[in-house]
Amino acid sequence: MSLLTIVLSVLGIIALVQLVRVFELSAKLRGNNQDRVDYSGNKLNGRLWLLFGAGYFAFFIWLVAEYGDKLLPVSGSEHGAVIDDLMTFNWVILIIAFAVTHILLFYFAAKYYWSPKRRAEFITHNNKLELIWTTLPAIVLAVIIIYGLTAWNNITDEVPEEAVNVEIFSKQFGWTARFAGSDNELGDANYNFITGTNPLGVITPETIEGRVNDIKSEIKSLEKDLAKAPEGGLKEKEISTDLDNKQRQLKSILTYNRKNEVDPFRAGDDDKVVTGEIHIPVNRVVNMNFRSQDVIHSAYMPHFRAQMNCVPGSPTRFHFTPTITSKEMKAKTGNPDFEYLLYCNKICGAAHYNMQMTIVVESEEDYEKWLSKQNTFTSVETAENRSVSEDTEEDENSDLAQN
Repeated sequence: MSLLTIVLSVLGIIALVQLVRVFELSAKLRGNNQDRVDYSGNKLNGRLWLLFGAGYFAFFIWLVAEYGDKLLPVSGSEHGAVIDDLMTFNWVILIIAFAVTHILLFYFAAKYYWSPKRRAEFITHNNKLELIWTTLPAIVLAVIIIYGLTAWNNITDEVPEEAVNVEIFSKQFGWTARFAGSDNELGDANYNFITGTNPLGVITPETIEGRVNDIKSEIKSLEKDLAKAPEGGLKEKEISTDLDNKQRQLKSILTYNRKNEVDPFRAGDDDKVVTGEIHIPVNRVVNMNFRSQDVIHSAYMPHFRAQMNCVPGSPTRFHFTPTITSKEMKAKTGNPDFEYLLYCNKICGAAHYNMQMTIVVESEEDYEKWLSKQNTFTSVETAENRSVSEDTEEDENSDLAQN
């Protein structure tokens, strides 16, 4: 069927070309000159083009009236109002430029259709026109850029001390949040400390000790495998490469161990690790820090007019102040199912569409109640380590029983 479709399509194109040639030859035999421009036809086309322009603008106005209210609802953040004003400013400039250029387009097409009574003038250069269409766009773009940079600086400048500190950690394909504890300080983190029980790589004295022991054990295991591997073989090279990587990793972690001996990494003990849904207080600055474990993601919160790339190895951040609670936004939108959402706005893989996290904006009192119920990093890690130890012990007991 595919081959038949291709053959029929090719034959159809050939037939169409032959029909056009027959039409041209028959016109020549009748004495019709296809290159001759008809004055009356051009005059009619010019007037019809003017009519088309009126319909074109009528359609544009209808689109704005019909779908203008389908845009995002009122901004739920303080800086969002500035972003909306910036967007409106851009729309005004774009619509003015669109209207002026298209009105001139339709007007010139209607007025200057071909006529045997006039000839077009050929102008090679005009300094005044060059100056106008270079200077005017440059001024407009400069205003837009300065306006935009001012809005950007307002959410990336120095963070107020009373801000709520939150880290958003991205990986394929989900979000994990970490809230600062009672000290309002997020603990240090590093990818070398990421494990099954410490997915965010938070650094504490316990995680340092655990990683040092784990990597030393892995190095010993690799050294044993290397001793058994055939000399000069591919297996030896693979194990040697893995061994070098582990030794470098151990060296990096030991630098944290030396720092820990001077000033223990205790800031992360009371951090709260949250998945699925996060809560933030209304009318209080929220400082969001972003990291990525694997590829570039983009933290996108459209109802707060906020977006920031999450780049592996390069932490990013911005801060904003939510001004409308989730409950109030449900009433404003008339949608009882409305939720503030955190999306990924980069196509990061097959399950990119599934990277969502609900954000609940509520009163300070409700936020503090919710936060107090969340487990601290230390308690979560201890519980998970205990579970792993119990599983390991059960496996060992099972092996002994079988032996």
